[in-house]
Parts: sequence; structure tokens; C-alpha cells
Amino acid sequence: MILESQRRQVVEHAPDLAALTPGRTGNLSVRDGNSGDAFAVTPTGVPYDSFGVEDTPVVGVDGEHRDGEMAPSSEVPMHAAIYRREDVGAIVHTHSPWSTAMAVAHEPLPPIHYMIVAVGKRVPVAEYAPYGTDALAENIVTAMDEADATASFIENHGLVVTAPDLETALENTHHVESLARLYLQTKAAGLEPRTLSDEQLETVLEKFESYGQ
Repeated sequence: MILESQRRQVVEHAPDLAALTPGRTGNLSVRDGNSGDAFAVTPTGVPYDSFGVEDTPVVGVDGEHRDGEMAPSSEVPMHAAIYRREDVGAIVHTHSPWSTAMAVAHEPLPPIHYMIVAVGKRVPVAEYAPYGTDALAENIVTAMDEADATASFIENHGLVVTAPDLETALENTHHVESLARLYLQTKAAGLEPRTLSDEQLETVLEKFESYGQ
């Protein structure tokens, strides 16, 4: 079976989207390594726990549907374009409420907390384009490249997070959603969030190099 391991990861982790995004509005994908020419992606328009490994679509970075019983996500152009231009192994896209609020307000997320370094020093906002289009994908990649970030809000749409693997992409999606909530709650209280300096963020990055087991 083509990309069996990646397809199993999609099946295993797709239900995690239910806690992040309303309805069936999210999608995720896993590539064969960080430079493979194909990826497994969630199918379009089905509940996250209602498909199996053989159902899971496999798509080339050229956008061609190569395998899988079900049709792939309508956001395949976005996933494919990011894989063509970025050295990443997984992508998570959600309409999670706090991040989407930032996207609707066209508000980048500044470094209000040290955990932002999981995705960069800020989260930019990519310009709007219709969903499922190459134009949207180009806007997202451009925004991430300019901000040197691995995540981006999408104007009037939602959030995209990239990472070397799917577990990290999902974890960082939760980080961004949590920080977006913290930022907006602070603003709603009539307070102005203070931000960390580049020097402070660089110290965090250095400490993270030896973090964990």
C-alpha cells in the first residue's frame, strides 16, 4: 500500500481536529519524509472518525490524486504548494475559533509569551484568496517565509501550521490557538499585551535546544 504509515497517521490523528475546528472544516496531511513527492491527507466532507487507511487519499505534490478510495480534501492545492516550497513533513489546517478571530481581524500574533517560538517569533496573516486555490497557497507560503514562521493565520479563514511531523504540527496548532485566546482575552479586558524582545526570544530558543528527554 502506498504511504501506509502516513495514511495510518492521518486516520489516527484526524479525530484530534474535532477539538480544534467546527464541523468538518479542518484537514491535515503527512508527507513521506520532509522532501517526498507525495502525502496522505484527510478526505473531503466526512466525519474525522469515519474513514480507514485504505480510504485515505494519497496525493502527489503536483496535486494528482494517486491512491485512496475517497476524494481528498478541497484544500489539496494549499497542502501541495506548501510541500513544494517548504521543507516540512506535516500540515494542519483548522478554523479554530480564537485563531480565526485573529484572522478575521487581520491581526498578527505578536510574541506575548515565550511559547510562540514553537512556530517562530510571531504568527503572520496571509492575504485572503478563495479556499482550495493556488493563490491561497501562495499567500500562505509568502506570509510564513516573510515572517520566518511555521504557522500563519489566513485572512477571514483560519490557521495553518507546518512541522516536521504530524504530532508536532498538532501540538503547535494548540499552542497558537492558546496564545491567540490569551492575546484576545487580554485585549478584551482593556489591557495592552506586552511583548518579548528578540533577545528574550533568542534566549528561549537556546534553552529549548536542551529541553525534554
